[in-house]
Amino acid sequence: MEHGLLLDSAANRCRTTTKLGLFTDSYEQNVFSQLTRIIQDRLLSARFQPIVQMKDGEILGYEGLIRGPSDSPLHSPLNLFQAADEHGLRVTIEHLCRRIVLEQFKALHLPGKLFLNVSPECLLKRDARHGETLDYIHEIGIAPERVIIELTEYQPTHDYSLLYEAVRHYRAMGFEIAIDDLGEGFSSLRLWSELQPEFVKIDMHFIQGIDKDAVKRQFVRSIQSIAEKSGSRVVAEGIETQAELTTLLDLGVACGQGYHIAKPHANPAKSISAEVAKALSPKKKNNHLSLISPTKVTVTIKHLIKTPPMVNSSMLNNEVENLFLADPKLRIIPVIDDAIPVGIINRHNMIDRFSRPFQRELYGKKPCKVFMDPCPLIVEQDTSLQQVSHIVVEADPEHLINGLIVVDQGRYLGLATGPDLMREITKMQIEAARYANPLTQLPGNVAINQRIDQLILQESEFAACYCDLDHFKPFNDVYGYQRGDEVIQLTSQIIVQHCDMHEDFVGHIGGDDFIILFQSSNWEQRCQQILHSFETAITDFYSNEDRERGGYISEDRQGKKVFYPLISLSLGIIRASAQQYGSHHQISVAAADAKKQAKRMPGNSLFIERRKEFGSHA
Repeated sequence: MEHGLLLDSAANRCRTTTKLGLFTDSYEQNVFSQLTRIIQDRLLSARFQPIVQMKDGEILGYEGLIRGPSDSPLHSPLNLFQAADEHGLRVTIEHLCRRIVLEQFKALHLPGKLFLNVSPECLLKRDARHGETLDYIHEIGIAPERVIIELTEYQPTHDYSLLYEAVRHYRAMGFEIAIDDLGEGFSSLRLWSELQPEFVKIDMHFIQGIDKDAVKRQFVRSIQSIAEKSGSRVVAEGIETQAELTTLLDLGVACGQGYHIAKPHANPAKSISAEVAKALSPKKKNNHLSLISPTKVTVTIKHLIKTPPMVNSSMLNNEVENLFLADPKLRIIPVIDDAIPVGIINRHNMIDRFSRPFQRELYGKKPCKVFMDPCPLIVEQDTSLQQVSHIVVEADPEHLINGLIVVDQGRYLGLATGPDLMREITKMQIEAARYANPLTQLPGNVAINQRIDQLILQESEFAACYCDLDHFKPFNDVYGYQRGDEVIQLTSQIIVQHCDMHEDFVGHIGGDDFIILFQSSNWEQRCQQILHSFETAITDFYSNEDRERGGYISEDRQGKKVFYPLISLSLGIIRASAQQYGSHHQISVAAADAKKQAKRMPGNSLFIERRKEFGSHA
């Protein structure tokens, strides 16, 4: 009923403006018809863009963005809301957008908070329904504390007292407040002063190119200083390059958002890419297992650098094409402005474009930036090939074809081609496979010892956890070696599942023995999760009868019938540092002793050697 009344009212306004000659009947009727169809059939979809905490790379939450039907001029949110304003449907469209975003956020089970866009003018409308959003999030099961009302200006705000009351009403319901586009809107600085929001989002104009613009850096530095004194957290919008991200990190900005971190997506990732994680956690040591070579130092992307001809973004497309024509083997040309990479031009893409009718005439004398990929993969020269492999896997396949731009603190060094990268990674995988356990594919003893010695050499503090199955041999004898292998594989999967593979190392010593080298701070909690998951999963490997009585009867080595309980897992942990232990041998002996203590405890057990405590892991 409400939608129908608003649509009738808008239709009357449409006829009035047509009589005045401001718009044509056909245009107005078409737009109004599309809006009607969108509202009645809920033809909107949500996109979510992650917002990360700069201090640790964790996802703070997601901004919920809206899109209209893909086959309509109203696909763009700008066009959608402009049309809604012109036809008096702003409140209806905004409330529908909120519902769609909230529903899809809940359905995707996204972590963190939801930044929900609301226009101040919508809050100030007489028919604005301030309680509807709260009622609806309760209905679908989202806590108000997870929702941040993001005020986005489209028109000047004049009635600050009324807006303050509306915001106070939302805060009383449990919501937090954010101000969008600080520095761009009509009255954002006054809004900041009046509303004292929990979050302030800096307009992308002041973020893009900040690494090369001292004025922008000073602006953000000033905003950051005000935020620290007012209790607000700053979110930098529109981060598009590694250099911008690094600069903002140095300025102490709390949170970041932009294409370099992640693009808006209907089903966004729940963690950031390896490249961004590395930039935001420069002191973390990457301990991924698959490419660790026990006989060589870690190979970095710097070893694969090539230096093909490069151009700047103002070079004409005809001139770039001449470079390709002069060298048939030239596949990629990096676009560099003042030593900063801004894009990549692919030979195939350019020649394909020029082969189409009139393209050469239209674009031949235009700057090459119109043909370049403005978002190439960019990595620092000290990035390991192992890290690069994860970056490539998570990226668009086109990036592997184009290769990666290699930089030194954001400044261009050269290009690493896709074929070279794949060739080197394949060689390393083959070498690493020689030292992996064939049953679990986890690193074996050689790689384990090499990793321990590396941690000692780096003077890193870590916790070494020896994992051993109890009552495994009689199970193997009764249920068969195939079933026993499945138990070992299950154990490896559970251990890996509950470790942070960016920080922790998991190795398979052999048989039913494993080692974990923890560097994650919550390792004790992870151990408890491993034990709980194992206890739950192991019962599936027994018959109903054995499961119900908690074990089975089998003969021991002397031929006597013995009752054996279900397999359990024992974890023995020592906390190690270079000051205490000088080699992997000393670590392995101490961890094995801790494991023996754990095995003396009944059932799934955890023993922590606390006689030699150190550091902050206690």
